[in-house]
Amino acid sequence: MKVIPAREAKLRFGRLIDLARAEPVVVEKHGRPVVVVLAVEEFEKLTGDNISPSQMESDG
Repeated sequence: MKVIPAREAKLRFGRLIDLARAEPVVVEKHGRPVVVVLAVEEFEKLTGDNISPSQMESDG
């Protein structure tokens, strides 16, 4: 499992997505793990939920 600082995750979000599609990525803030980013397929396996584009919410 990869671990990256929050600052790197923010500055290189595209890379974070690429990494997370291959394996879960732990994002750390001030040296502490705060979130895990993982591929939709892995999330679906873990939860049994299916994610579709219609379930996505807009931030704006």
